[in-house]
Amino acid sequence: MTADQTPHTFQVDLRGLVDLLSHHLYSSPRVYLRELLQNAVDAITARRAEEPEAPARVRLYADGDGLRVEDSGIGLTERDVHSLLATIGRSSKRADAAGIASARAEFLGQFGIGLLACFVVAAEIRVVSRSARTPAAPPVEWTARDDGSYTVRTLADGARTEPGTTVYLTARPGSGEWLTEERVLALAREYGSLLPYEVRVGDRRVTDLPAPWDRPYPSPAARRVALAGHCRETFGFTPLDSIDLDLPLAGIRGVAYVLPSAVSPAQRAGHRVHLKGMLLTERADGLLPDWAFFVRCVLDTDSLRPTASRESLYEDETLAGVRDALGGAVRDWLGELAAGAPERLEEFLAVHHLGVKSLARHDGEMLRTMLPWLPFETTDGRLSLEEFARRHPVVHYTRTVEEYRQVAAIATAQGIGVVNGGYTYDTDLVERLPEVRPGTAVAELDADTVTAHLDPVDPAQELALSAFLSVARATLDPLGCDVSLRSFHPLTVPALHLDDRAARHEQARADAEERADDLWAGILGSLRGSAPRARLVLNHLNPTIRRIGSLDDPELAGTAVEALYGQALLMAQRPLRPADSALLNRAFTGLLAWATHHGENTA
Repeated sequence: MTADQTPHTFQVDLRGLVDLLSHHLYSSPRVYLRELLQNAVDAITARRAEEPEAPARVRLYADGDGLRVEDSGIGLTERDVHSLLATIGRSSKRADAAGIASARAEFLGQFGIGLLACFVVAAEIRVVSRSARTPAAPPVEWTARDDGSYTVRTLADGARTEPGTTVYLTARPGSGEWLTEERVLALAREYGSLLPYEVRVGDRRVTDLPAPWDRPYPSPAARRVALAGHCRETFGFTPLDSIDLDLPLAGIRGVAYVLPSAVSPAQRAGHRVHLKGMLLTERADGLLPDWAFFVRCVLDTDSLRPTASRESLYEDETLAGVRDALGGAVRDWLGELAAGAPERLEEFLAVHHLGVKSLARHDGEMLRTMLPWLPFETTDGRLSLEEFARRHPVVHYTRTVEEYRQVAAIATAQGIGVVNGGYTYDTDLVERLPEVRPGTAVAELDADTVTAHLDPVDPAQELALSAFLSVARATLDPLGCDVSLRSFHPLTVPALHLDDRAARHEQARADAEERADDLWAGILGSLRGSAPRARLVLNHLNPTIRRIGSLDDPELAGTAVEALYGQALLMAQRPLRPADSALLNRAFTGLLAWATHHGENTA
């Protein structure tokens, strides 16, 4: 090997590494205690793999200035200390570690950086350990400081007589609050309540097994009450219901709690995940399908992989499979409610119908199960599509809320059944109705369909109003709106504004053409086709229309038509364009001027 090929060893700035851990890898100094518990539990697991009857206990003692953690685990020899504790990234729990590779799956940590997390709160770490594998080896002490230095020395046999490890932390300046007994107890309960071995802080027990979902209860009602209490303690709400999550093949046990109030589908769910009993994260997302945004989960797993920070889950095929399986558990629960508990299902759907609609769009089985229960806004009130289809030979629907508002009152009076498909997922589900109900006729409601259901006016009467209709058409033509005369109920509606997506598209094109320069105006003008226009349908049964139709003053009749047009837009709750607003102002001013002038002449 030539001189310029001499290998060198990386140098590690421990202060810089501690800063990296505390400010980038870990979200909070609190994780130091999780790493200590993790090491203690893994040490006990390693010892019990060789000595099944070995003691299994972890004890923590804190006083604000320091913390002592004792475990009855496998312990370390002096060689282990140099190889493991003093080598960053080296872990005894990896598959290539001699002697315990077969037990790897039982360990919590595998990255070899956990003990360094203690430097986030400690200026010095001292470890005293005695090996259970090599009972004749003396106890060893390893002391490390946050400047990157460490010392190792062997101790007299009397310094520690039993196998296991004790870790001593000395608080860094300003970090004493993390080492008080109450803070340590709270953190230990948060992270370690489901650990498989007994953990105590002082004389107070931390572990609380079995998990709430695995405990025996005298009755199903008692279990529901207990799980509701657990949900309040964990998430702060009383659930509508709880769903058991049991996936033996994936090593998952837990429960999903149904939220008691509606939430946005875009809101990221925060699920609580334990890994082999140790809390991994309280904010896991991606654990359930997106449609299941109405539940919050608490579960324990031994199959999902954590990231290096151990604060989230690694996205891989296993997580994808678990996500599908957990979604299946929620779907099965919904099917059980539909089959045996309709009252509870209706209570649930009153709050969370949006999530179920999202699922039903893509799941044919769930569509068939849930469609008789899912509520939709219709001209007959809030009904399921099943009930609505029994009442109407054709299920008409609109694609937008605006279209529905235009026609709802008129359609009801004319006996046309209309479903408001403007809400999220509703149009997709209405269009899939024939899959579940073969033979059901489903049709989108457009302006022509509505007009066709309105009664025509006697030709002689329409001829008598031809002059007025000519004025009305000339008045509204610049606005891209046609005028027709029909008879319909309710009588109180003088005029109905109808359009559809094609008409709105054409109007938007025309508006853009007016604002464009010559080049773009020519291009947009070439796009003009035979697209339908908006339509103002005048109600011949309405007394106001009859009076306006008999006016002899064409100018006044035009102003009245503008007012009718503006009122129809407002009734349909359509957004007003600048031209529409100008028309309304002009009509109001014109009618006001006419009324004032007419009053003066009368006086």
